[in-house]
Amino acid sequence: MEQILEYFPGLTSLQKERFAALQELYADWNSKINVISRKDMESFYEHHVLHSLAIAAAYDSALAAKSQSILDVGTGGGFPGIPLAIFYPENKFTLCDSIGKKIKVASAVAQALHLDNVTCINARAEALPERYDWIVSRAVTSMDKFLPWVRGKYGKGIICLKGGDVESELQVCFSRRLLNPKKVSVSDISLFFKEDWFETKKVVFISQ
Repeated sequence: MEQILEYFPGLTSLQKERFAALQELYADWNSKINVISRKDMESFYEHHVLHSLAIAAAYDSALAAKSQSILDVGTGGGFPGIPLAIFYPENKFTLCDSIGKKIKVASAVAQALHLDNVTCINARAEALPERYDWIVSRAVTSMDKFLPWVRGKYGKGIICLKGGDVESELQVCFSRRLLNPKKVSVSDISLFFKEDWFETKKVVFISQ
């Protein structure tokens, strides 16, 4: 929790309370439904909460506008959607995942925190009929598989948390004309967070 306050000192008291409650909530649910590895629970705030908030650190100017709709594709237990919903309480978040037990956890956490700006749906992204301002995701699949899932579902852009060989993934998308290189930018999370774990992590921004 100290890491969150170090990088985001301007949080309201309600935001602080909600972030502080996350670890206990996830530890309890993780004992029933395994959505986070035991090793990762030891670094819960760094590996999950702070990692999710890298989107806010890198692209706050995009998401800070009020009354926007944001779809978290492949949210798992609620990342990056839950931390971002706490951070941006005046935006509406839809968290979707095709695995029912994972979305059950995300939904329960959102309810426990009284996050009225969160809706959780057990579905594949391509089956959703709505269109959103933004789409966010965290390490769901390769970009060439991900992009067809969300085609036509966003009005402003996509922001993805990625690891591994991001440049190679993007080159595949460029060669298949799934993406226009001029609409893509990649930022190193290490520019925003000093922890060693973020050295190989990136944020990919795709504008409409």
